[in-house]
Amino acid sequence: MDVSLTVLFQGDSITDGGRGRNEDLNHILGHSYPYLIASRLANVHAEQRPRFINRGVSGDRVSDLYARWNEDAISLKPDVISILIGVNDAWRIMNRLPSGATDRFERAYRNLLQETKEVLPDAKLVLCEPFILQTGATADNWSEWSSKLAEYRETVLALSREFDTLHVPLQDAFDRAAERTDAAYWLWDGVHPTAAGHALIADEWQSVVKLFG
Repeated sequence: MDVSLTVLFQGDSITDGGRGRNEDLNHILGHSYPYLIASRLANVHAEQRPRFINRGVSGDRVSDLYARWNEDAISLKPDVISILIGVNDAWRIMNRLPSGATDRFERAYRNLLQETKEVLPDAKLVLCEPFILQTGATADNWSEWSSKLAEYRETVLALSREFDTLHVPLQDAFDRAAERTDAAYWLWDGVHPTAAGHALIADEWQSVVKLFG
């Protein structure tokens, strides 16, 4: 089968979305925003036969992403790599876990991007900013959560400029959405999107990333 374009989605559980781990096409993309993006674009651009891959892994931090980058990114030789990561880095720190003893977010993210630029110089990179809302898991320690995620968003934007990538802002979109109805309608525990939340991400992603002109 001739494929004109391969798009890889990478990240944590928000991207994973319960994706399949085999070749069953009913489940391989999961039920998250990559599925929504892929279903829309694969339909509209069927003649170009684009290929969409989801390699998100629930629980991943940036350092986990980097550890599996050869197998789950470089070896796939994608034309587009979309990354949404960060909330688990913050989660470990907020919960004072040993795995959050040092904050490796910026260091690991930069290493990942540097290696990708070196090995896949023609790949288009898309960096999506991490987001939260004040409900569920984030409600009791909102000030600290909010500060840490703001720091990560600044890092993602700075890295996007440094490495000349596309940048998908998401926090403002969720903040606006939470003015329409309660936060849990969009992020049921303050972190993980509902169906409406995934649709919001997909819309924001497509407003920035123009794969076919």
